[in-house]
Amino acid sequence: MSAADPLARVRQIALALPDAAEKLSHGMPGFYVMKGRFFAYFWHNHHGDGRLAVVVKTGGRDEQAMLMEIDPDSYFIPPYLGPSGWIGIHLSGDAVDWARVEDRIAMSWRLAAPPRLLARVDAAD
Repeated sequence: MSAADPLARVRQIALALPDAAEKLSHGMPGFYVMKGRFFAYFWHNHHGDGRLAVVVKTGGRDEQAMLMEIDPDSYFIPPYLGPSGWIGIHLSGDAVDWARVEDRIAMSWRLAAPPRLLARVDAAD
């Protein structure tokens, strides 16, 4: 995988999570856990917005607002999903903090995963 291939990197991070899978959703790669509960989408010029990003769940509008306040250059509120508390993370440029991207994808997975799966994963740790 090349560092210049953000989709490959997002895919590697997302699919390493337990019971994660990928399918196209609204024309973009979406990553979901059991029964189709999405936890991340890869955006590349989605609806002509010019953005290269990954979009993930947050704990809600308060967390979304906090992330925007802390780092408005890295985050954005995505159309359609933003009102439900999702956040976009820009993936273009050399300054992408991939450790942060990985953490946000993992947190989003936890928000989408069913309780039984979380209990099984937490017990294994």
